[in-house]
Amino acid sequence: MAIKVGISACLLGDQVRFDGGHKRSDFCANELQRHVEFVKLCPEVGIGMSVPRPTIRLEQHDNGVRAVVPKTGEDVTERLSNFADKAQPHLKQLSGYVLCANSPSCGMERVKLYDPDTGYARKEAEGIFVKRLRELHPALPLEEDGRLNDAPLRENFVMRVFVYHAWQQLPKPLRKADLLNFHTELKLLLLAHNQAEYRRLGRLVAEQQEIDAAFARQYIEAIMAALGKPATRANHTNVLQHIQGYFGQHLSKDQKAELSGLILDYHDGVQPLLAPLTLLRHYLREYPNDYLQGQRYLNPYPADLKLRYAL
Repeated sequence: MAIKVGISACLLGDQVRFDGGHKRSDFCANELQRHVEFVKLCPEVGIGMSVPRPTIRLEQHDNGVRAVVPKTGEDVTERLSNFADKAQPHLKQLSGYVLCANSPSCGMERVKLYDPDTGYARKEAEGIFVKRLRELHPALPLEEDGRLNDAPLRENFVMRVFVYHAWQQLPKPLRKADLLNFHTELKLLLLAHNQAEYRRLGRLVAEQQEIDAAFARQYIEAIMAALGKPATRANHTNVLQHIQGYFGQHLSKDQKAELSGLILDYHDGVQPLLAPLTLLRHYLREYPNDYLQGQRYLNPYPADLKLRYAL
């Protein structure tokens, strides 16, 4: 089944912005689109606003943050929020969402929030549409177009999309065996991203007897939160050394020294993550191990996205 990812329509080149322009994302249009099916949405056009159109801004009022058209005073807050509810048939199919930064409807963070009396703005709000999107789908991976220019954030988002899609493909209602298999595949990814959650979720899954909808929701929200922060070099190094241990009895003294040196070079920033991973994958082909071959950490997404070249 195709991996569906929501995207602000302007990021694929649609001329739907307030000024009639777009903000085409090269990574999304040229790279990611080879592996996912994008579902384009523009909340402002979706609620019937024209192109071009008067600007919207977020204002702090006594009744909360409001999306207001300064030129006319029109309040479009409820319409933008309700658009997410109306789009639910599309949103339920998504495995991720790429949002337009700084937008009063789609901005994920640091959107300007104005004081209507003074005109002073602080960068501390989130867009009205994305706020409702988070409420409806708290586990859904989200990212902004500008942040996708940062290599660790780009890699982290794509990894989470593929993990979330795998979760969505599990049979429902969820069986304990399916949950155990899914969790086992994620163990080294979790270890790289959040060691405390790696331990806590392992205990939680082992102890859980009844896998009802409430537990499944709690579990995947915890998984996506744990994976939501890019892994550090120290944590990656820990995982690489953990994998190395599986080949101890197979490698010669010189091979062990070469692999250990490559992992430490990665730790010190001399080599990219791809260097020790490539050698470990080579040894895994030579000395197969069922547990390692099932680990998403080693192949979390298509290699041609080249996401680990700069890590």
